Amino acid sequence: MDIFSLFIIDDDQTIVDGVLFALEGQYRITAFGNAEDALDALSKNQPDLILLDIGLPGMDGIQALREIKGKYPDILVIMITAFEEVKPVIAAMKMGAHDYVVKPLHIETLEINIENALSSIRLRKEIQSLQESSLHECVPCFIGESREFRSIMEFVKKVAKSTDTPVLILGETGTGKELIAQTIHYRSPNFKNRLVTVNCASIPNGLIESELFGYEKGAFTGASSSGKKGLIEEAAGGTLFLDEVGDMNLDTQAKLLRFLESGEYFRVGGTRSCKAKTRVISATNRNLMQMIDDGTFREDLFYRLGVIKVELPSLQDRREDIISLSKFFLIDFNRKFKKEIRGISPEAEEALRNHPWHGNIRELKNIVERGILISEGPELTLEDLGLTGSRRNRRLSDPERPASLPPEGVNLTELLEGIERDYIEKALARANGNESQAARFLSLNHHTFRYRRKKLMKN
Repeated sequence: MDIFSLFIIDDDQTIVDGVLFALEGQYRITAFGNAEDALDALSKNQPDLILLDIGLPGMDGIQALREIKGKYPDILVIMITAFEEVKPVIAAMKMGAHDYVVKPLHIETLEINIENALSSIRLRKEIQSLQESSLHECVPCFIGESREFRSIMEFVKKVAKSTDTPVLILGETGTGKELIAQTIHYRSPNFKNRLVTVNCASIPNGLIESELFGYEKGAFTGASSSGKKGLIEEAAGGTLFLDEVGDMNLDTQAKLLRFLESGEYFRVGGTRSCKAKTRVISATNRNLMQMIDDGTFREDLFYRLGVIKVELPSLQDRREDIISLSKFFLIDFNRKFKKEIRGISPEAEEALRNHPWHGNIRELKNIVERGILISEGPELTLEDLGLTGSRRNRRLSDPERPASLPPEGVNLTELLEGIERDYIEKALARANGNESQAARFLSLNHHTFRYRRKKLMKN
């Protein structure tokens, strides 16, 4: 485990000696008798935490704090103050000091204050480590350590190497489809060019064609007098992300298919063929195979969009990632709301792991945001997250359990897989092999049902 580094800046040698005697060995400590020497040292090496006396000779502690926070905002600072220095302490806290201690110093109290400050640093470093291990480049954060997540990210790395192969991302609402699209773009050779995102569900059917392909002067009532470039042209050399592609009407689907096959398209109202080299990534939470059966989505477009398919598991299927994701959102909302919540209580972590998460990562993000906003304690609790009924509701809804645990114990993983496999087989039998109907019997999204079924077949 890394040893944290501390600077102590105080001209009282008695205090410095006492801190060194009590804390040496626990932390790497460097002492300074004035702010000027400490600031010079900071330009070469930044510690995790600074203990800073307010009443320093020369540059005082308030001036030094202003300099430190201006240049190194992430360094935590604990002020050391005399009992009567109330106004300077208030000023220091407003300027971003993490905490303060009062002379004469009580080492036990100081150790608690230091440990509280370093808890925040540990959490920040943990999230940074997770980010770096997931994505080693400047791409959107997508945290995960589960086998399912790692498998997807390895696949995404391979997919991203292409400049023009279409990718279709499938998954429930809130599973991170847009983040995966962004990751593919920023890892691809096209990353220096634009990523253009369009939500097909948010554009009226009568306008989506002109938005994608552009239009010529006077093409329709209300058209710009100079015409307009379409989003395909805007994304030339880069990536066009079609979110909710299942909501695109059939006429536009046909023209999109032509573009994917030939690279050519016509602006609305135009007679001249246009060309653009644009990678198309699409995503949907809808069952496109069912839509093909219903005649609302073109089968040839489905196979053209899905040259490469990425199927994202629900959060229920990657429960190992729930706490990592929660801690990432904790850091993010701490920064947004200017809070210093250091962690999540064990009871809250248990509830997070066992929550059904029908809204997936988006629901988790919203719950953590709520918790950070209303929390007044050092860590998030069940009450903060609004999950106080999770354990009780789970007990009421659990299926029948064995009366007792056998003396030799059980293999819980195999037992649960067996139960899941049995229910999937029964649901398929009742649905005469129709996966969509079988998924409904189990209250699952079709993509989640297929993912679980394939996963069980491998084991």
